[in-house]
Amino acid sequence: MTRRSIVVPGLGHNSSPIPAAGLVGPLLVTGSVSGVDRSTGTVPPGLPTQVRNLFGNLRAIVEAAGGTMDDLVKLTFLVPDRSARAEIDPVWCETFPDPASRPARHVSVYRDLPPGLLLQCEAIAHIAED
Repeated sequence: MTRRSIVVPGLGHNSSPIPAAGLVGPLLVTGSVSGVDRSTGTVPPGLPTQVRNLFGNLRAIVEAAGGTMDDLVKLTFLVPDRSARAEIDPVWCETFPDPASRPARHVSVYRDLPPGLLLQCEAIAHIAED
């Protein structure tokens, strides 16, 4: 199987030559996804906005790979403290409304996020080939 880089405009890793995700067969693995505003390239203030942006950015990556949010299998969130769950959970439930069909999720405290970022996420998806 051939690996394919998934590139989404506005979701680069600054000057690093790193794609937003990699796809091999049906397996999609993202790099770190943040709440950056894709249209401006800036990090907005406030966790609620960053959470919404993060989910939108994740959707853009999965769709660029040919999938949907239903293809996500696991998400790992990195946050400066566990109180971020209070902002993540409502958007999580909105994005994955069926409790019987949600991806696995892990939230880990990580105190070395880049300046301005209040959370990051890594995701794994299985995108069935047509």
